[in-house]
Amino acid sequence: MQERDHGGGLDAAIARWGGDRSDWLDLSTGINPNPYPLPKFSEQAWTALPDKAAERALINAARSFWNVPDEADILAAPGASSLIARMPQLFDAQKVDIPKPTYNEHAAAFAAQGWSEAASADVRVLVHPNNPTGKLWGSDDLTSKVTIIDESFCDVTPEHSMIDHSAKPGVVVLKSFGKFWGLAGLRLGFIIAAPDVIAKMRDMIGPWAVSGPALETATRALRDLQWAEETRVRLAQDAKRLDALLARHGAESVGGCDLFRLYNVDDAEAWSARLGEHHILTRIFPYSETYLRLGLPPQAGWDQLEAALKG
Repeated sequence: MQERDHGGGLDAAIARWGGDRSDWLDLSTGINPNPYPLPKFSEQAWTALPDKAAERALINAARSFWNVPDEADILAAPGASSLIARMPQLFDAQKVDIPKPTYNEHAAAFAAQGWSEAASADVRVLVHPNNPTGKLWGSDDLTSKVTIIDESFCDVTPEHSMIDHSAKPGVVVLKSFGKFWGLAGLRLGFIIAAPDVIAKMRDMIGPWAVSGPALETATRALRDLQWAEETRVRLAQDAKRLDALLARHGAESVGGCDLFRLYNVDDAEAWSARLGEHHILTRIFPYSETYLRLGLPPQAGWDQLEAALKG
């Protein structure tokens, strides 16, 4: 099977352009470069199977943070990707509508289960905000029998979340913990939907799906509303700063969100290679010769990026 196109892949970039990992600025993902601070873990987090009380604490924190309707249920899983891979198994259909361009794992998951894509289908997938364009969807777009709403990047703009629709039959909302909180290695995601859908997914995932350290970290983070508010402000400021910096060097901002920005350039591959020579990894797409996507640099990375653009 052909490897799918993703951000990351720093090892391949090092093999091409050299340097050590410490030399590189990875802007190929949309992960918050200033992550939530890890707590001091209890010994039991590492040595014991995750208990029901810790799972309930996480679910209660998630329900409160996202204002999940009382009629909807919520399940934590080892990463949003594990949920995406299982989506086709939840529904009895064979065609899916996935508006393009968008995150390619959704199409891959359905294709792996023998589904085909169609413009009008009983199952629809909406990435909200979309990756890479940043397009926001709305309630008027919930036109299919089943709509899967991937809100992996929506925590920067909670006012646009469609979580209030999650109790409705046929609406499934996916959340990623790794993006906004910057802890992608923790591998934690959530599915929010009607109780019968959650029960089916729970049976597929099995017990102890989320590690003890992930339970402790995410519960604390989801309760830390001040950190979330301050982070949204900082990410919005940095997104504007990145747009201004790229504009000075001829890139046109055409979309994205406050975790990644999408630019139109004359030759995306050439831009990516030029930045790669300066040990900066960016994202280009096989379906566009002009799209260049950049995540936000950490505070220590802005000078490196500006120097590379000048060079």
